[in-house]
Amino acid sequence: MGNGNANIHQLRKTSHGFRPHRSCHTALTQVQEKITGVKWFIEGDIKGFFDNINHDILVDILKERISDERFLRLIRKFLKAGYIERWRFQNTYSGTPQGGIISPILANIYLDRFDKYIKEYAEKFNKGERRRISLEYRRLNNKKTRLAKRLKSITDESVRDKMIAEIKETLAQTFATTCQEPMDTEYRRIQYVRYADDFLIGIIGSKTECITIKADIAKFMAEKLRLELSEEKTLITNAHDKAKFLGYEIFVRDCSFRHKDRKGVIRRFGKGSVMLHVNMDTAKNKLLEYDALRMSQERKKTVWKPKPRAFMIGKKVEDIVAQYNTEIRGFYNYYAIANNISDIGNSFGYIMEYSMYKTIAQKLNLTMVQAKLKFLRDKKFIVPFKDAKGATKYRIFYDGGFKRKTAYRNSLVDIIPNTWHISKPSLMERLKEGVCELCGSNGNITMHHVRNLRQLKGDTPWNAKLIKQNRKTLAVCESCNYKIQTNEH
Repeated sequence: MGNGNANIHQLRKTSHGFRPHRSCHTALTQVQEKITGVKWFIEGDIKGFFDNINHDILVDILKERISDERFLRLIRKFLKAGYIERWRFQNTYSGTPQGGIISPILANIYLDRFDKYIKEYAEKFNKGERRRISLEYRRLNNKKTRLAKRLKSITDESVRDKMIAEIKETLAQTFATTCQEPMDTEYRRIQYVRYADDFLIGIIGSKTECITIKADIAKFMAEKLRLELSEEKTLITNAHDKAKFLGYEIFVRDCSFRHKDRKGVIRRFGKGSVMLHVNMDTAKNKLLEYDALRMSQERKKTVWKPKPRAFMIGKKVEDIVAQYNTEIRGFYNYYAIANNISDIGNSFGYIMEYSMYKTIAQKLNLTMVQAKLKFLRDKKFIVPFKDAKGATKYRIFYDGGFKRKTAYRNSLVDIIPNTWHISKPSLMERLKEGVCELCGSNGNITMHHVRNLRQLKGDTPWNAKLIKQNRKTLAVCESCNYKIQTNEH
């Protein structure tokens, strides 16, 4: 009888999704460390992967390692279990059950056949031990060496000065010239990384070869796995442009930098290395999603401005701070390995910080400056509060900065959850707060109540608010309550 865990332990190092000690960060780290000096990227995406896994092919793959027929029948029953939608049972003919505890494992096992195919394809495609030295670089390096030897025998200071200047000029030309032949036809490489159904292939070769590789992959997917590559998302991208993978922009650095090694010898570094960037639009979209950003046009320029988040006014001050902290850490923790995280993170953090000040100011009926100074202690924003036992606690606003973190080689992201649960204020707390959850005004508060959230269409501001907050009650002022009642009756 075969071992049910055999497939899991034998998954390849290029696979990073849904595995212990593997995550998006380990996949990105592998990209940065392994896919260096490439000329092209193939951004891969499988169309409707989880919905189109062929059950027969999956069971055949399992049979290669598992001989227990009872276990295989159990897997097939799991795959055919079906699902209930709108109180009606629906059969499943392909794919893995969404939310099923073993669905991610089965998906990884299914794509392990693709990982094997790419490995074998690369072994056939790769050739050459290293790129040839550029003829121009060799010429300049030899010239520099000859001049340095001649310099030792020259005593005339004026001649020596001219020769030193020539050596320096030759050295500068050497540093500006590519050491290795970039288009060496005798050197080819394929590097591959996959996370779930997204994969990235780095290729040292021609664009024609990339087109052939993409076509071969599509053919293998169709014939062996009954899957289809997403045409609009599977792209061939020049390595100096920006490919997209797991929310990051990835490109190969074209320029090089000089520095002295431990022996004092000036060397080049950086050229051909992979850069991981987070786009400013990513930060912008996240801020817009949080409703913390307002954009305006000033002197024909788009200006970012923080805005208060009215839907949070009903929360306690310490809970507002906690939610902002969670959102900032969530953004930073995911993009922490980006090479430009300091710039993007500081912009993101600034908007979130002042959005929080404005939200608290609106809640406490203060100016933004007054709200900031009220809780500012030793340059930290600290909110004291009482816990359930009456003990004084403190909530400190995030001040950890946005320094780039080192690469993840053994990430704990996928195996140790770090979930924060912020309790919602009770009905009485919301009434005592005296703040309208619809318009943000202070005064007498009435509770608007609905019987069933599913019946709401979100066609009015109050119904949209109820749907967004996933609650049946809304604390509203007399004016908003009148609008609700006149609209609904």
